[in-house]
Amino acid sequence: MKSVFLGLFTAVIALFAYLLLWPVPVAPASWDAPEDLGFTGIFTPNTDLADLSMIDLTPHHGAEDVVAMSDGRLLASTQDGYILLIDPAQETVDMLAETGGVPLGLEIDTTTGRLLVADAYRGLLSVGIDGSVEVLTDRVEGSPILYADDLDIADDGVIYFSDASTKFGAAASASTLDASLLEILEGVGTGRLLAYDPTSQETRIVAAGHVFANGVAMAPDGDVLMLETGRYRLLKIDPDTGDQSVLIDNLPGFPDNINHGPIVDGVGPTYFIGLASPRAAFLDGNSDKPWLRALAMRMPKAFQPKPQAYGVVFQIGADGTILRTWQDPNGAYPTTTGAVFVRSETLGDRIYITALQPTTLGYRPYP
Repeated sequence: MKSVFLGLFTAVIALFAYLLLWPVPVAPASWDAPEDLGFTGIFTPNTDLADLSMIDLTPHHGAEDVVAMSDGRLLASTQDGYILLIDPAQETVDMLAETGGVPLGLEIDTTTGRLLVADAYRGLLSVGIDGSVEVLTDRVEGSPILYADDLDIADDGVIYFSDASTKFGAAASASTLDASLLEILEGVGTGRLLAYDPTSQETRIVAAGHVFANGVAMAPDGDVLMLETGRYRLLKIDPDTGDQSVLIDNLPGFPDNINHGPIVDGVGPTYFIGLASPRAAFLDGNSDKPWLRALAMRMPKAFQPKPQAYGVVFQIGADGTILRTWQDPNGAYPTTTGAVFVRSETLGDRIYITALQPTTLGYRPYP
């Protein structure tokens, strides 16, 4: 009996030692998370994102971003490494290119006619309509770009794009989702906003220190709008000085993409933003307990924080005013990254809903 108790005692000590001392990839920082107000006010739940029409992308999945071509066809990036060419009228899907990585944010360069791609594994890419793939930049000031995420093009042709994490690379972490969870769980802030000048072919750091730098879009005044996913906010950044201000704070979920929307009377230019998941009570409740967040990394993966199935996209004005939301509380179309507005004389105004996991591209009429 004594040996049994000794064995149990030893096992308990070993378990506690493992939970407290076993090395983990994160070194969490303490911070004060704002109170999660949940889905209240303008975010009061609705079902406007339920019962979407769908374009089947099988066998591909995770249409992270979409852009419309001048002829009405769509280009979509997928989590399995492809750029798809979609005819929304016929709902046909063809493969345009395989990037050799994981393409995320997309924009069409109207000067060259090529597609610009933020590829999480490879950096900033240029893709031709013939399927050719060119790496524009994968390093900045001597450091590798480990997680290119989203981009937009300024009036002067400079490309601004986010490098979501300089510690947890998407390729090294085996997936974009795993890398994002590590960066957010750690909470130190290694993400940054970068700028690439096609004329000089130089890349520079505009601003740094962000907890998962994500969606990027140009503001009407020439500043850069960038979502900081791990801090639940939208930033406005001066591209020359790197100075930043908070345009929207304390969102009820993890913001992902930001895309240009239509001009609305009385508001002006608008933008669409997606929430990939509601906020996690564990992360907020233990924002000031880094040791406990590190302990979570020693638990089986099934017990670690993970995205919740709840679809949300919302529309804002250029001043940060939230105009309306589209939601799916049942999470039938989960991990929504954003919405892309497309005007068509034949199909009518639509928003295409991008997401990380589905094997379909959802859409609905706008508004």
